[in-house]
Amino acid sequence: MTTALFPGSFDPFTIGHLDILRRARAIFPRVVVSIGINTAKTSAADAESRIEAIHRATAGMDGVEVMTWEGLTVDAAHAVGATVIVRGIRSSADFEYERPIAELNRRISGIDTLFLPADPALASISSSAVRELQRFGYDTKEFLP
Repeated sequence: MTTALFPGSFDPFTIGHLDILRRARAIFPRVVVSIGINTAKTSAADAESRIEAIHRATAGMDGVEVMTWEGLTVDAAHAVGATVIVRGIRSSADFEYERPIAELNRRISGIDTLFLPADPALASISSSAVRELQRFGYDTKEFLP
């Protein structure tokens, strides 16, 4: 069974993330969502809240697992037996940021990265934009599953 790792901070998990996850799941029988824990970064939501939000969003979706990971993404991939890393790309800037990381990951681990372009209707939605709207009291329900 081919396993894909879908890593990110998911702070918060948006409808854009859910779209990429659904599309990855259509390709791979098992997709592990890996919430990266970066102790140098302050998150709006704790890891447990993010896990719960992803579980709620993926209820009834077979072949999806959720975990947290602190460390290199390729180590998380190896830990769950993933042979591919899935990343959503919203823009050319995302691609230019992600490409060298993907190349380095392949070089050190042999694991390829599959880039899935965002649905154009969802490409403007980012976790950081949602957090900013929330910070100023805006209702962000339309951006969250």
